Amino acid sequence: MMWAYSSWMRILAGWTIVSIVRAVPSTNFDPRSWAAHEIIQRDVVIIGGGSTGTYSAIGLRDLNKSVVVVEKENRLGGATQTYIDPKTQDPIDIGVVVFENLDIVKNYFARFNIPLTTASFSSPGAVTEYVNFRTGEVASNFTPTDPSAALAAYGAQAAKYPYLEAGFDLPYPVPDDLLLAFGDFVKKYNLQCAVQFIFSFAQGLGDLLAQPTIYVLKNFGLSLLEDLQTGFLTTAHHDNSELYEKARAELGPDALLSSKVLATERGDSGVKVVVATPAGPKLILAGKMVLSIPPKLRNLAGFDLDHSEHSLFAQFGNSAYYTGVLANTNLPDQVTLQNIDLNTQYNIPVLPGIYSVAPSGVPGLFNVKVGAATAIGIQGARDIIFDSFRALHTHAHAHAHTHTSSSSSNSTYYPAANPSLAVFESHTPFELTVPAAAIAGGFYKQLYALQGHRSTFYTGAAFHTHNSALLWQFTQALLPSFAS
Repeated sequence: MMWAYSSWMRILAGWTIVSIVRAVPSTNFDPRSWAAHEIIQRDVVIIGGGSTGTYSAIGLRDLNKSVVVVEKENRLGGATQTYIDPKTQDPIDIGVVVFENLDIVKNYFARFNIPLTTASFSSPGAVTEYVNFRTGEVASNFTPTDPSAALAAYGAQAAKYPYLEAGFDLPYPVPDDLLLAFGDFVKKYNLQCAVQFIFSFAQGLGDLLAQPTIYVLKNFGLSLLEDLQTGFLTTAHHDNSELYEKARAELGPDALLSSKVLATERGDSGVKVVVATPAGPKLILAGKMVLSIPPKLRNLAGFDLDHSEHSLFAQFGNSAYYTGVLANTNLPDQVTLQNIDLNTQYNIPVLPGIYSVAPSGVPGLFNVKVGAATAIGIQGARDIIFDSFRALHTHAHAHAHTHTSSSSSNSTYYPAANPSLAVFESHTPFELTVPAAAIAGGFYKQLYALQGHRSTFYTGAAFHTHNSALLWQFTQALLPSFAS
């Protein structure tokens, strides 16, 4: 009965969306064809209300510019997502967890009167189990290598390219080391002992060893290495979404949530955007557009891309990243399960697969992260989690009478065969990349040349990296151009 009801609701919802879209004059940009209440005039229209889109909106308002944000979800924040446990009302950050200890972070949170604290990654009695989630085997005698010396050597190499902390403003020719597959870079500079640590910390890069080194150095860079020693920041309330809730309240009706761009008309004199919103179709007239969403072609249906834009955006590939909260795992609250494979190079697990299952801080609930080199769909990611727990459960029972390692808590518990997901979200497309040959050929020089082209500016991870602090710095530097 529930299946039938939910299925019919999805069908009816589909009919409703189609009906709305068909009713919208999606290619009519003439204001005379629109009612006055359907027209929104602003200095800047911002596409996407994630990290950089929201920062752009608040920054432009602080410069006395009028803005409107078009966001497809019913909230702001993008990859910053927080689950509220219905039993305890405790928050669990499932997307962005920590921020770098930089002034731009402290100033941004202070603007909304949100207190920060140093993030803690340890708790009394914490235990890390190393398991192969594909086979269910527990690596009882596995000890990870000390990455300290290799991380120092890695940092020395990263220090050669300080400009990577600011974006993709690269020298040409691009240094050869940046174009090496990261696996070759590791061998060249004897960084083997750092690989497992980097894989576990810089999640979402897909096939780490195959990625051009430039993407790894940007994702796991100099400022991050410094914060590993000095400490990261998080909100004192342990609810990173609080930032975006307060930004949403300040933006008020200038944040069009659950809305979709249907068509655009851009030129040197300004932009026009037709948008489907819950309140009906709108025509946005703005001097400029800031596009902060991942510039994948499938995200840009309805945009009037010219040849240069289309040819550049078509080159992007992407990795996939999924995150959620697990319940009913039968795991002790202090146990982290870290995925390894004793039969692979550097013992990093094969993807697609789980990165880790870790305590959330709320009893009985665990954070779970899944990565893949390419999109596998949210159901595919869920299946990986459930298959992995069935493997753990089966292996634990098969070895119940022979398992004697006192160092493994698996001697006193069995992982549940059928855990449940309290929440599960896709952050795909995640890392947007192009091949090394394209980078060497000037891809990012051409991409950055799009800034201001047809009254359109760009920000977001595709133009820098997945790091809120560095993205806010990148966007802050562009605000004068957005506002001029």
